[in-house]
Amino acid sequence: MKIIITGANGQLGRELVNQLETSEMLIYSFTKEELDITDLDEVLKTVDEICPDVIINAAAFTNVDKAETEKDLAFSINAFGSRNLAVAAEKVDAKICYISTDYVFDGNGQQPYGEYFPVNPLGVYGTSKYVGEQLTQSVSSKYYIVRTAWVYGEHGNNFVKTMLKLASDKSEIGVVHDQVGSPTYTVDLASFIINLVQTEKYGIYHCTNSGSCSWYEFAKAIFAEAGIEIDLSPLTSEQFPRPAKRPNYSVLDNMSLRINGFSQPRHWREALHSFMSKKSNE
Repeated sequence: MKIIITGANGQLGRELVNQLETSEMLIYSFTKEELDITDLDEVLKTVDEICPDVIINAAAFTNVDKAETEKDLAFSINAFGSRNLAVAAEKVDAKICYISTDYVFDGNGQQPYGEYFPVNPLGVYGTSKYVGEQLTQSVSSKYYIVRTAWVYGEHGNNFVKTMLKLASDKSEIGVVHDQVGSPTYTVDLASFIINLVQTEKYGIYHCTNSGSCSWYEFAKAIFAEAGIEIDLSPLTSEQFPRPAKRPNYSVLDNMSLRINGFSQPRHWREALHSFMSKKSNE
């Protein structure tokens, strides 16, 4: 099996490459410098030359706040770049997996969002990702859409690394407590995606670690795992204003995993322990 991975220098992309390198599959990984997914001709040429069985599109414009002022760039990557990959995949009869986000929902719900709940993104980032979903579905006959949330891992910047860095510089930190979601470890997310694309179980999936917490509770768990004592204060979203509004409740229900016979990812607390243990041994 030949697999193309875009966004290969991102958090998820690098983890996908790491896990696939130990498999018998042929991996073709591309950073944004190596493949401009917004250039349809370049995408068509590259995909036609490789003729992959699967394309995993982990490339994305993920700066939620900057998307509000750089709308065209966010849409060119998240929506039309994804369309380009879907067009190229369809031409060579390849499967395509598009990585999406909890930000397609408005966060006003009070129960976990199922895969086919109505979407209502709050800002440019969520809207651009949802348009990417729609374009992928309209172009491709063999697609997987995987929505995830609160991603962290060994590579790139993320909430866990930010908290640990802040703790090394400050004795007091404030974290919002009125936004709830499910932290997701890239190791578990990548493992699911790799298993998924080897099947013909197409459709929309939610994949996060099990359970949920607030950002404040997540931070408390991070410091507990690291053995760090710090003055941690709960804040409201209003006390921590950002250019883009975040969903207050973005817990995803992994219904499609259950129905299609995939294992439910481990609890977020167990996954965090695994990550922190690995980090402390480095």
